[in-house]
Amino acid sequence: MNKKDKEAELLITVTELFMKYGIKSLTMDDISSHLGISKKTLYQYVSDKKDLVRKAIELAVNEDQCLLKDIAIKEENAIDEVLAINERISQKLQSVQPAVMYDLQKHYPEAWKVMEDHKKCFVYDMIIENINTGIAQGVYRENVNPEIIASVYVNMINKIFDFDMFPSHKYNFSTLHKEIARYHIRGIANANGIKFLVNRFKDNNHDF
Repeated sequence: MNKKDKEAELLITVTELFMKYGIKSLTMDDISSHLGISKKTLYQYVSDKKDLVRKAIELAVNEDQCLLKDIAIKEENAIDEVLAINERISQKLQSVQPAVMYDLQKHYPEAWKVMEDHKKCFVYDMIIENINTGIAQGVYRENVNPEIIASVYVNMINKIFDFDMFPSHKYNFSTLHKEIARYHIRGIANANGIKFLVNRFKDNNHDF
């Protein structure tokens, strides 16, 4: 295994540690111990903890982007694409501790910016493309403004991590994301889209 692959493997494990224990609570000694390597070896891949956190977030974001692209290619219907993406993200958010996002915002601004750029650029562009596809397929309203709705959607996603608005003891990330996705689809779908959505879930007694 070359150094690049070893680094990727290391970062994947570190990300799992962060999701489980939070970021601030883990020291570099703790991390190297969990990895089964010396701290000296760990510093061959990163310069300090901030560098480690940033690289871990970059890898996680890149993996998410690849996955979301695959979903977009696989799903032919625009609504099915949003539902599939929602399912994947909601599953992932179930394992994210609120402390992780708090730590990123407060103590690791460079890593947090990676996530912000991901939402403002990649997610924004993906929503615009989905809206244009849905309009062409006749499931979204023709008078939807893609740029405005994409901006609104990204800002709604940002609010998931606003702990003043949605305290972690009362709401979890997965539930919040699902509500936003429901609000988004029902806000832009036309009569055909709503009918498609209802039929999509009527067989399993699930309301979306």
